[in-house]
Amino acid sequence: MPKLLGAPASNRNREDSWFKSLFVRKVDPRKDAHSHLLAKKEESNLYKIQFHNVKPECLDAYNKLCEDVLPSIHADKYYPCELVGTWNTWYGEQDQAVHLWRYRGGYPALTEVMNKLKNNKEFMEYRKERGKMLLSRRNQLLLEFSFWNEPLPRQGPNVYELRSYQLRPGTMIEWGNYWARAIRYRQHNREAVGGFFSQIGKLYMVHHLWAYKDLKSRESTRNAAWQHEGWNEVVYYTVPLIQHMDSRIMIPMKTSPLQ
Repeated sequence: MPKLLGAPASNRNREDSWFKSLFVRKVDPRKDAHSHLLAKKEESNLYKIQFHNVKPECLDAYNKLCEDVLPSIHADKYYPCELVGTWNTWYGEQDQAVHLWRYRGGYPALTEVMNKLKNNKEFMEYRKERGKMLLSRRNQLLLEFSFWNEPLPRQGPNVYELRSYQLRPGTMIEWGNYWARAIRYRQHNREAVGGFFSQIGKLYMVHHLWAYKDLKSRESTRNAAWQHEGWNEVVYYTVPLIQHMDSRIMIPMKTSPLQ
């Protein structure tokens, strides 16, 4: 990259380091799967995130249907799964619902739940009715980063932000290395809810889930992070790893464990 004549040495060094970060991976060759290096070892939790785009005229009926059926599955120990949270998108894609499920026991638990739900008449009727209300739907299977909190029920009222990052292939370890240090800058107001990376579905996807009392609190909390030495460096070095990013502000449904 050409250097401007007379530019301070510190600026030139910073410019060079940013340029190199676009191409040079600071990760040693490993034989381990990335998921083994990044995910929590003490538990074998698997997460599923669902995005449902609802016909605008059906949103109220859709919410009522979910509130009638999903909590019963969450509460029934027959199914090794938990409803972590369920929301409507407030800002972002409109008329959208987001559901996050946890399967304690990993893929075997997921398979067990799927097989059992096939024999659940109430759930099968729910799926039939739900299908009439949707424009589209998609999902992903996720693992949780080892350095994030496990998302646990919390009292409200809160608004939630789901920040989704499409990373450049091959950069997940580097992202994890930076955020393992960065997360400590974002714990002061208990805003960090959970951090996940995709295993099935769109790959090299990262989802960070945050909770705030309101949008004003979100603004002040995010601004405060810049006052911590080291936060600016994390942002500086992780931005080149991102191909695309998206932010949703979400409102919990009445029966969501995350309020």
